Amino acid sequence: MSVLTAPEPGGLVGDVAPAVRSRVSWKAPITYAVMGLASLLAFGVFTSGSAESTFVISTPSDAWQIAPVTVPSRLTAVVLSLVALGLAAFVAVRTRARRRVGVWVPVVFGLCIVLSFLTWADAGKVAPITLTSLLVGGLVLSIPLVFGSLAGLLCERSGIINIAIEGQLLAGAFLAAVVASMTSNAYAGLVAAPVAGALVSVLLAFFSIRYRVNQIIVGVVLNGLVIGLTGFLFSAVLSDNIPLLNSPPRLPVLPIPLLSEIPVVGPVLFRQSALVYLMFVIVVLLQVMLFRSRWGLRMRSVGEHPKAADTVGIDVNRTRWRNTVLGGAVAGLGGAAFTVALGLAFTKEMTGGKGYIALAAMILGRWNPRGALVAALLFGFADALGTNLSLVGTPVPPQLLAMLPYVATIFAVAGLVGRVRAPAAEGIPYGK
Repeated sequence: MSVLTAPEPGGLVGDVAPAVRSRVSWKAPITYAVMGLASLLAFGVFTSGSAESTFVISTPSDAWQIAPVTVPSRLTAVVLSLVALGLAAFVAVRTRARRRVGVWVPVVFGLCIVLSFLTWADAGKVAPITLTSLLVGGLVLSIPLVFGSLAGLLCERSGIINIAIEGQLLAGAFLAAVVASMTSNAYAGLVAAPVAGALVSVLLAFFSIRYRVNQIIVGVVLNGLVIGLTGFLFSAVLSDNIPLLNSPPRLPVLPIPLLSEIPVVGPVLFRQSALVYLMFVIVVLLQVMLFRSRWGLRMRSVGEHPKAADTVGIDVNRTRWRNTVLGGAVAGLGGAAFTVALGLAFTKEMTGGKGYIALAAMILGRWNPRGALVAALLFGFADALGTNLSLVGTPVPPQLLAMLPYVATIFAVAGLVGRVRAPAAEGIPYGK
C-alpha cells in the first residue's frame, strides 16, 4: 500500500505531477526598454534646448481649420521618451506576472517613439511637418502591402506558402497599366489587375499541389519569371509605344460628402480612390468570413489538419487551389496601386520588394486580416516617413531614411510580435 506524503518543492504528490509553468519570454520588455532609452538619448538629450518643432494638422479643404502646433523640441522628445520607458516598465511587470498586455500598449508606445523622432527631425527647421499629408502618404504606400499580406494569408491559411506575392504584385501593376492605357479607363485597368495576379497563382498552385514541388522554390522562381517577362515586354513593347500602352489614367478621388471635410480623419479615410475603399471592404469581409463562416472553417481546417478535413469530406487540394488563385487575384489588386491608383507608367521592377514586406506584415498580423492591415499600415507609414523627412531637410542621410520600412519590419517581427505560430500544415503537400 502506497503512502501519500507531502511533496518536496518541485516534487510529486503520489503519482500526480504539478502543473508545469511556461517559460517567461523577456524579448518584448527588453525591446521596448531599448527603443525607449534610445529615443531618450538620441531625440531628447542631444536636441538643442532652444529649438522648436512645428506640426501642421489641417488641409485647406477641411470644414474647419486647426492652427499649426509649435512645441519645444527637447522637452517634448524627453517627455514622450519617458512615457515610452514607463510603458516598457509596465510591460515588464505584466510579463513577470505572466499576464498579457492590451493592444493599446504597442500602439501608444509606437506613437510616442514616432512623435519623439518627428520632434527631433523638425527641430529648428523652417519647413514644418504636415501630419495629415504624412498619414495620407502612409495609407497610399500601404495599399500594396495590405493586399499582398491578405494574399499570403489566404494561401497560407489553406496550407500553401506564397512567396510569389512580389511577382503577383508586379504582374498586376503591368496588366493594369497596359489595359488602362489601351482603354483610357483606369477602372478597366483595376479589373484587369487581379486577372494577372491569378494567372501567376495558377502556376504556383499547379506546381505546388499537382506536382508537389517545394513551395518556397516555386515562389522564388515565379518571382524571377515575372520580373524577367515584364522587363522584356517593357523594353520590347511598351517603350516603343508609350502613349498607347504605358500612359495609364489615374483613378479619380471619390470624397465622401461631409465626412471628407473632417480635419485629419477626412483626408485620410474619406477622400480616397475606389481602390482604398475596396481595400477596407475586403479586410472586413475576410475578417468575418475567415472566422465566422463555413468557408473560413473549411479553409482553416485544411491548413491545420488536412487529413482530418479529408476525413469529413472536404476536398483538400481543391480548397487549396481555390484559395491560392483567390490570393493571387487579391495580390494583383495590390499591384494596381503602383500604376492606375497613382496614374504612373509601368517601369521595370517597380514593386521594389514590397511583396516580401507584405509577407512580414502577414506574420506580424498573426495570419489575421485585421492584424495584417495594422502591420501593413505601420510599414507604409515608415515608408512615407522617410519620403517626407527628406523634403523637410532632416539631418538623417537619405539612404538611412530609405531603410526605415525595412528597419521597422525587423524590429516588429523580432521583438514586438512575440511568439507566432503558422498553420500546422503550411508548406506540406497533401495526397491521399
